[in-house]
Amino acid sequence: MTAPTPPVRDRALALASEELPAYLYDLTALREHAAAVRAALPARVELYYAAKANPEPEILAALQPYVHGYEVSSGGELAHVGKAVPGSPLAFGGPGKTPAELASALELGVERFHVESVHELHMLADLAARQAPGRRITVLPRFNLPVGDGALDSVSLAMGGRPTPFGLDPDQADDVVRLLTDGTYPHLELRGIHAHLASGLEAAEQLAVASSIVSWSAGLAARHDITLHEVVIGGGMAVDYAAPERRFDWAAYGAGLERLTAAHPGLTLRIEPGRALTAYCGWYATEVLDVKHSHGEEFAVVRGGTHHLRTPATKGHDQPCTVLPSDAPWPYPWPRSAARGDRVTLTGQLCTPKDLLSRNVPAAGLRVGDRVAFGLVGAYAWNISHHDFLMHPRPGFHFLGGTEEGS
Repeated sequence: MTAPTPPVRDRALALASEELPAYLYDLTALREHAAAVRAALPARVELYYAAKANPEPEILAALQPYVHGYEVSSGGELAHVGKAVPGSPLAFGGPGKTPAELASALELGVERFHVESVHELHMLADLAARQAPGRRITVLPRFNLPVGDGALDSVSLAMGGRPTPFGLDPDQADDVVRLLTDGTYPHLELRGIHAHLASGLEAAEQLAVASSIVSWSAGLAARHDITLHEVVIGGGMAVDYAAPERRFDWAAYGAGLERLTAAHPGLTLRIEPGRALTAYCGWYATEVLDVKHSHGEEFAVVRGGTHHLRTPATKGHDQPCTVLPSDAPWPYPWPRSAARGDRVTLTGQLCTPKDLLSRNVPAAGLRVGDRVAFGLVGAYAWNISHHDFLMHPRPGFHFLGGTEEGS
């Protein structure tokens, strides 16, 4: 949804001006969505949440009943998620892992290591032999696999299927399997294969990619006469900021995965969505500070900006938003600035023309003091933004529908 839920709308209008901007998260809506996603998936498909999308402790805790575990991609995320949802299964991914990060993961008892290179495999083996000599460490090598039929041609963010810094090339697969099965590293266990190739895929594209990954993995296992227990087919389910009412078809995706798992008895698949789980539960609420007329166009300057909500600047889209007219009396003796036309471009407070949140928004009569709630900000919003540029105040955070609501 784009329009704020009733609890979010009420909170956005109730906050004092000095309490804005603020991030408002509807945890009830998040739980309902996560439950629906989980229900759409077959029994042999595990759901891990990619914590990079939104690592707020309240978000992680709200998801805990609906996910099998969490995917983390740095030592910082490892420590943070381990503290926020203690005891939850963790999978450690991401390129460029440092020895200190791998050592921390071993100390914390991480269940799955997504190994991105032969060098990383050697480093993990050396650390595990010294630090955890009595344990078998589970490894899933990540491969950058080619995908046919143009399945990745239209994606805006590709991590595989072309030259990238992610994962191992397929021609390294035989050597990696031998290192993990010929006794070279007896303390490491080849559990399965990992391949996350792209983000922004619809259900049919996701299923085509998943089928390709599983077929390649099955061929590798047959060639070496080994059993693979898991194949991670990644995340990247589409979230459409230009058509926010359109959702990823989890029912069709789940049905396709049911067919795929039926064709491979004994194999567990794992998906690791981030944005597609949490994007819809968050709003960035703010207030119009000024309305300006410039060379035939109209601009509304709001509290905050892309230093809090970098997503539209990063992806080059217009952030979906809803205008919430304020009924507070105008407190000044001069006229209240208001839009004259039907369309207004919403900008932030930064002294750069790139501080654009949403262009040509239908907002007839928009006035100084009105509120605006930007939707789809439950993922890759605050946590990827350049917070301290110009040193404006940080936003508030409100988690609605929790056991204890607060900011």
